[in-house]
Formats: sequence, structure tokens, C-alpha cells
Amino acid sequence: MVHKGWKAGTALLVALAITGCTASSKAPNSSAPQFNPNRGTQPGIGSQVDPNDQPDSTFGLDIDTASYYYARRQLLDGSTPNPTTVRPEEFVNAFRQDYPQPTGDGFTVSVDGARLPTSYRASDEDGDVRLLRIGLQTRADSAANRPDAALTFVIDTSGSMAEPGRLDLVKDALDYLIDQLRPTDKVAIVAFNDSAHVLREMTAVRSKSDLHAAVTRLHADGSTNLEAGLVTGYQVARDGFVTGASNRVIILSDGLANVGDTKADPILAQIKEQAAKQIALLGVGVGSDYGDALMERLADAGDGFVTYVSEPEQARQLFVTRLPATLTVRALDAKVQVTFNPSVVSRYRLVGYEDRALPPTAFDNPRANGGEVGPGHSVTALYVVQMQPEARGRVAEARIRWLNPTDQEQRETSATIEAADLAGSFTGASPRLRVDYAAAFFGEVLRRSQYGSQVRTSDLAAIADIAFDDTGDVQVHDLATLIRLR
Repeated sequence: MVHKGWKAGTALLVALAITGCTASSKAPNSSAPQFNPNRGTQPGIGSQVDPNDQPDSTFGLDIDTASYYYARRQLLDGSTPNPTTVRPEEFVNAFRQDYPQPTGDGFTVSVDGARLPTSYRASDEDGDVRLLRIGLQTRADSAANRPDAALTFVIDTSGSMAEPGRLDLVKDALDYLIDQLRPTDKVAIVAFNDSAHVLREMTAVRSKSDLHAAVTRLHADGSTNLEAGLVTGYQVARDGFVTGASNRVIILSDGLANVGDTKADPILAQIKEQAAKQIALLGVGVGSDYGDALMERLADAGDGFVTYVSEPEQARQLFVTRLPATLTVRALDAKVQVTFNPSVVSRYRLVGYEDRALPPTAFDNPRANGGEVGPGHSVTALYVVQMQPEARGRVAEARIRWLNPTDQEQRETSATIEAADLAGSFTGASPRLRVDYAAAFFGEVLRRSQYGSQVRTSDLAAIADIAFDDTGDVQVHDLATLIRLR
């Protein structure tokens, strides 16, 4: 199903914690080597691409939101985020959208765009630059219709977790979750510091008192052997695997591993096998000091995603409102390929997604990993597009391909984008599109890319202010506040 215009939206938003979207992203496997079509002068930051050289922009879906929420925590604490932890696509995906849902499984594809705002400081070489938004949406599922869950919580109880807003936040959310889950759901609890400890094997939630007692036993002390925690957690999850249920390992940590294998690759090798056996990983980051890179890579390799929480209400919403209701899988290995028309487009740039880039051939390769997507998810891809003089006609075709989780057959849908879809003024564009622009370019500012210099934070804050007036969304008001803190 294809929709055009702002009401159709265009963001494969994956903000499980706040937005109600919970998908999971996979990193490319060894059969599909990493490919980055962007050729920026700064490491990890892409520049514009000539469609005559590379017409296809291909990437796996990314639903992580940790980058935005961790940056938010730092800004509110009076600090400036490390540029290497800032991923603009996660800033965009942290905001809810209003895209239509399909009537069945699969996705709706929505496209819209606009001219860039007059405050955007384009260089003389940029010419006629437009903003293009492509979005995907899956059908939501009610909590009553979801399968039972088998959740293994792997909890960091090292000394660093004693800081307020870490282990205390985790314990509060876990106790709250146990009281909200179904009696037929199951929970296991593993704690780790210098070593791993199984506090509770997989236990039906009808035995609430036993689970609450295990939560009470959590206390912070010692070092951080994250490797031992994950290995033990997956063993417990495998031993307690429930056929037909949603089996998940959920690691809660500040990501500051300092004992055992502290680098990602050796740990990844141990959990990939379990991910292939239908046990996905959810990473939840906490703490003012947070190992973003490690948690990001672990979640990707574990067919999962990572988010970040810093407030009790965020944590409760994550575990109770979002997680139980969104455990069903709608699509496996979801990938996007946008093919640009060089007769209409002279340059294009995908905002973010550098670590999700795939070679064009991966789109048709069923062995190349994409992202796992659940019910009610939306994800956004923003492109900055430089148009040819007097451009008319088709700008690009956007295709999404995924495996149907029921029969493992490939499915595909697509939408085309015309020059007229991008011809409207920025002020007349969808409020959600304007929020996406402000969030994305705020990310560019924070990661100190060359594109951050093309905007002023005061203008981004004003755009967010107006969008808040249009939507009444308090999270958009929060964005304006954060931009001003910068």
C-alpha cells in the first residue's frame, strides 16, 4: 500500500521506549560486506552521492533510539554529547509519526517532501535542494492478541550501577512489569558483575512472589563482566525456550564492560548463534556514563535493537506499555533500496544510517541481513536531494523487501517519488516532517558534521516550537528545549 502526502508519513520510526515502536535491526552478515556509498571527508559522516555513479541507496532498517535519549540525558545534565555517539537517524526515529497502517501484514510505504526552509544555508554549489522523506509502517497489534512472552532479563549489578538512575530504575521497572504481565508469560533473571548469577530460572509470572524476591536480591557491587552475563543469559533463555512464544534476552547495563571479553567482536560471535535460533536481544542503556558503541553492536548482532532510559516513567513505559504489546514479528530481514533518477537528481544524501549501509546487491540477496520489524512500527529515512535544473518527473523509486515470518517467503512493496512531491514550501509541509528535519539536523550539529554548519540551532528550535503548536506533542516541545541547551 502506497501513500503520498504528509498524512501518509514516511518514517520507519523505531522508538520503542517513547514512541511505541519496537523493531530490531540486524548488522550485515559476512556474506554481505559492509558498503558505504557516502564519500564524506570526515570519518563516518557521508557526503552527497552522484546518482550517475551510484543510483542505488541501500540499507537495512534501523529502529534504535538510544543515541537520542542518551544525548538528551547529557544535555539536561549540562554536558555535550560525544559526537561519535550521535546518529541522526535515531534522533528522527525517537519521535512518533502519524502514518497509516496496512490492513494486513507487511508495510505501507509513504512518501512526501518539501523545499528546505529559507533558514537553511545552502552553499553556492548546492543549487535547488529539497527534503525527501520515505516511511514504512506496519499494522499494530493489541496486547490481547500477542503471543506469550519468555523474557530473560540480564542485569548489570556492577559497582557502577549503584549511581542513582541505574539499578534503582531497573528494579522499579522490573517489579512494575512483573505485576502487569500475564500469568502465562515467563520471566528469568540473571545478574552479572565479576561473574554471572542466575537469580531465577524461567518462571511463569503466576509465581510473582518468587520473581519479586529475585528483583529484591539485586544489588550493585564489583566489576562488569558483560560477556559472562550475556553467555549465561542466553543459556538460561535457551533452556527455558518456549515454542510459539516471543523469546527475548533483555540486557540492562551502562555498557561499561571491564572484565572478561570487553570488546564487541568476541561477544558477538557467541550470541549470533542464539539470535539465529529465534532469541532476539534488546539492549537497554542506563547511566550518565554509557558504553554506547558496545551496546549498539551487541543489539545489532543479536537481531535486536537498543534504546536508552534515564527516568522511571521512561523505563516503566518501555517494559510495560511497549514491550509486551509489540513482541510479534511482522517482517524479517527488512531492507530498503532507493533508486534515484540522474536525469532529475544531480546529488543525494541519506541522513544518517552510515552503519546500516549495504551494497546494492544485498537487496536481492536473501542471505543479507536487514531488520526485524514488529507490529505498529514506523521508521523514517530522510534524504537531502539536489535537483537538476527545471527537474520534472520521477525523482526516485523506493522499494522495501522482507521475509514473511510465517512462510519465510520474500515480499516486496514500493513507491515512486515525483518532483512535484517535493515542490511545496517547508512551512506548508506536515508538522511531523518539520519535526523530523529539526531532529535530524540537530543531530548533525551535535555530531559536528559539515552539514551541521548549514543550520542555526535557534532556527531549529523555532521550527520545533511551531511544530509543537501544530501537534500539541510534548515530546516536540522537549526537543525545542534540548536544542536551546546546545
